[in-house]
Amino acid sequence: MRDHHAARIAERTDAHLTRRLKGEKHPVEDFLFTYYPFKTGQLAKWHPGPGVQLELATEADRDCFDRRWYTTNPAGTIATVDVESWRSDRGDGAKFIASLLQSTLHREANFGCFGIHEWAMVYKLSEEQRRHQQVPLRLSHEATDAVVEGHRIQCSHHDAFRFFTEPARPRNTLQPTRESMVANEQPGCLHAGMDLYKWAMKIGPVAPSDLVVDCFDLALGIRTLDMEASPYDLRGWGYGVVAIETAEGKAEYMDRQKAFSERAQALRQRLLDALTHVGIYAR
Repeated sequence: MRDHHAARIAERTDAHLTRRLKGEKHPVEDFLFTYYPFKTGQLAKWHPGPGVQLELATEADRDCFDRRWYTTNPAGTIATVDVESWRSDRGDGAKFIASLLQSTLHREANFGCFGIHEWAMVYKLSEEQRRHQQVPLRLSHEATDAVVEGHRIQCSHHDAFRFFTEPARPRNTLQPTRESMVANEQPGCLHAGMDLYKWAMKIGPVAPSDLVVDCFDLALGIRTLDMEASPYDLRGWGYGVVAIETAEGKAEYMDRQKAFSERAQALRQRLLDALTHVGIYAR
């Protein structure tokens, strides 16, 4: 299982590590390694989950699990997740995560945002001010701003909203804050789905590695839609265009958004089950 996990992670991180050595950037894939504060080495560590007894047959096995929140038997032959130690260190933060997951799981999904948050992040910016300098805008600056002005913006995610430009912020129907996350997040939100990777990493080793990788894969898929529906033109990078300024683009966006939401809801439940298994419940 440990070797299988290592192979899965290599498939997902080798290209990023190669680009980093060359000083190259990728406008889609780098997001999971720059926006989220987890190094590839953290992702590569295999966690079987609580309750699994691991036979330490070699010195390499013992070295692998000589780390925080694991304990070994007196003979040094069996390792398990030290749930009590983990709960003492991370229990309060895990309760917040459980509350956020549970409230989002049971809230009605909103599929009418059409990814305007990415457009609001470049609204009224000059060419020199915007992010992703290596990627051109798909429309002119004037036409890009007109898309923002022509839509009702209803972003519910604090970490997306905080990147809105100052002129765009008053256009949002909500003013989400970190303190209002539990009250605001909803299962149709792409960023809430991407963040399941963050929550899975934060509760490791309670979240088994297969669950973490499933959350990572969801986040990468969502990030792809996020950028294909953005004002950036990624066709030179091999991506498509979801032209949300058109009726056809809106329909495609919503269809893909709903599919991601269904996957995210299943992963939310798995994360909640992992927390419940170690006695962590929503506040």
